[in-house]
Amino acid sequence: MAQISPSILSADFSKLKEEILFLEEGGADYIHLDVMDGVFVPNISFGPPVIKSLRNITNIPFDVHLMVDKPERYIKDFYEAGADIITIHQEATTHLHRTIEEIKAFGLKAGVSLNPATPLESLEYILEYIDMVLIMTVNPGFGGQKYIKSMNRKISNLRKIIDNRNLDILIEVDGGIKLDNAKDVIDLGADILVVGSGIFEADNVIERTKMFKNL
Repeated sequence: MAQISPSILSADFSKLKEEILFLEEGGADYIHLDVMDGVFVPNISFGPPVIKSLRNITNIPFDVHLMVDKPERYIKDFYEAGADIITIHQEATTHLHRTIEEIKAFGLKAGVSLNPATPLESLEYILEYIDMVLIMTVNPGFGGQKYIKSMNRKISNLRKIIDNRNLDILIEVDGGIKLDNAKDVIDLGADILVVGSGIFEADNVIERTKMFKNL
């Protein structure tokens, strides 16, 4: 059964504590925290201090997605802030294996994300070392974008690779996930769905979270 990782990038930041408690009541499996630096992606969001303050609100695992240049500079900071999973971009670091090893040295789960145009082949020699692959189904940097349908093939191909190599790796999918396409993405092989506006634009965040869970 797929799990849900709501992205608070689409939440109302004026009542973020309330929004997170809604997610908790709705049964969210993770909270997805999009960290953007304005360099790797054309937007800026938040950093370790915000995540550390949120850690006091909930025990839901923090799924931290670093959309930042040279993420190896910040691993310790996000560990200390309360991250449970740290996902870095293959495109953002020169020494991917070294950075993954650093994440795991802190006892955290390590994920690698691929932008839409980045081929699965870039993970060929790293898969055995990671816990999760995050497939971006939009170009990262902004919430509320439309799902890129050509990513369907990428998700299903990754599922085949993981199964054929008998690897214990989760597939997370992020970008344009709504109620009307979520089941299709799960059927392609996704284990975790990142949902932003698909949850937070609803009048009732609790019920909308439950609806995604019931898929």
